[in-house]
Amino acid sequence: MKKTQKLEAVLWSIAFPGFGQLLNGQVAKGFLFILLEFVINSMSTFNLSIMFSFLNKIQEAAKVIDYQWIMFYPCVYMYAMYDAYKWADGENPPLSYLPFAFGAYSVTVGIMYSPHPLFGIFFGPIWLPMLSLIPGLVIGFMIRTVLLKYIS
Repeated sequence: MKKTQKLEAVLWSIAFPGFGQLLNGQVAKGFLFILLEFVINSMSTFNLSIMFSFLNKIQEAAKVIDYQWIMFYPCVYMYAMYDAYKWADGENPPLSYLPFAFGAYSVTVGIMYSPHPLFGIFFGPIWLPMLSLIPGLVIGFMIRTVLLKYIS
């Protein structure tokens, strides 16, 4: 069986957590991530909130989301991506987990701040966490770069 390339595994994991693991041949782990996706998604009414957000009904999106459940999502989602990346074919660069971990942290913080306007704009429970991913990834890559200089 041909091994999955890292980019392919991550992109499928972005599409649906667990798909990257299935491509890597890790069936039990893949189905576990898929189950977690369904449970968290259903209990948080995440899809309905996404739909309202894309229809520019941000207040409705905020009303339907269950913040206690959606708080689990960033860590499961980002870990599923990292895990798919880690076990796919190719070299695993040192400290490659840092951007994924900081991405999860920053999205979680975005969720915590999403019930309130930021700079006078109410982004809601979907857009603010999504936008929060960018600084998390940047910080993760920066910390990784600095640590690699000190390690080597």
